[in-house]
Amino acid sequence: MIVLGCILKQIRASKNLSQYQLSKKSGVAQSYIHDIESGAKSPTLRTLEKLAAALEVPLGELLGEEEGKKAV
Repeated sequence: MIVLGCILKQIRASKNLSQYQLSKKSGVAQSYIHDIESGAKSPTLRTLEKLAAALEVPLGELLGEEEGKKAV
């Protein structure tokens, strides 16, 4: 899940959002966002959906999919 954490952090940074701001926007605790980004926690599908919606990106982008291809 470290790859997911890196992708989340990269997208969040590209949107100029802090973990706190993403937390407020998504309803996901800031500490949990930190844990996902550091690879300490594996989020549920529902949590990923909330984060993707807050970041205004497709869920597939958050999962590392590009143009219909799945991340390995």
